[in-house]
Amino acid sequence: MDPTSYAVTFACYNQLGYTRQCIDSLVRTGLDLSRLVVVDNGSTDDTREFLEGLPLGGRVFNQGNLGCGVAWNQGALALQAEWTVVMNNDVVVSTSWLHDLIGAAQNQGLRLASPAMVEGEHDYDFEAFVQNDGQRMKHAVRRGSRHAVCMLIHKSVWAEVGYFQPVPKLWGYEDTLFFHELDKAAVPTGVVGSSWIHHFGSVTQSAIKRERGLTGKQGLSARNSHRLLGLSFWQRKLMKFQRELQLSRWKRQELEQFDMTLHGQRENGHFTWR
Repeated sequence: MDPTSYAVTFACYNQLGYTRQCIDSLVRTGLDLSRLVVVDNGSTDDTREFLEGLPLGGRVFNQGNLGCGVAWNQGALALQAEWTVVMNNDVVVSTSWLHDLIGAAQNQGLRLASPAMVEGEHDYDFEAFVQNDGQRMKHAVRRGSRHAVCMLIHKSVWAEVGYFQPVPKLWGYEDTLFFHELDKAAVPTGVVGSSWIHHFGSVTQSAIKRERGLTGKQGLSARNSHRLLGLSFWQRKLMKFQRELQLSRWKRQELEQFDMTLHGQRENGHFTWR
């Protein structure tokens, strides 16, 4: 795979241990660090010192926490390519994840593709899981789905839909707004079973919530952020119902065919399929 055809970026805010694990897994699976841009949103731990010691393709050090939208845009623009991966820093990737993700996107005609994933506890051999169980789902696709934990985005999407809304107070609502624009433009998206990641579970957002005295169920984003969608209460309710119905269909079909799904939860030594 031509290294200049792709770029990878993620934002971070403290949580050095997870950032280190993420980069270690990227290196272990063959990523050229010159294709990685890391945007630090004002970390106060040793994150910046760690990043300064790496041969990255780019690093952006913001003075404060500007939110996901600003950081994702900074990373995507700092190193432009045909395909850009925007991902979380609390992620571990598997062997050939990027090659397989790009291949699936091209084969399926997707302009945004997300890998299958397991979330939660990392108390199992992830690589063995991918090589054995994960292989059963290498041709599975949830067409029309996607997630912001990791998204491969073709450069044509930036030209047609634009970038993420750079409004810090959105605090995690940027992906909802971006996906809404994708749907309006009928951009083909999908979650693919040929590529897998492990996600520890929105570690940075959870830490920010604790800093602000919020509970796990409370959102960081401003309460009126949904108004930016331009949808009525009932339209949003209907869309949520339709999404949940489709997720239920995918889950049922995948369990019947593969005895697992493209979205797993690891807890207490067991997998739960979602």
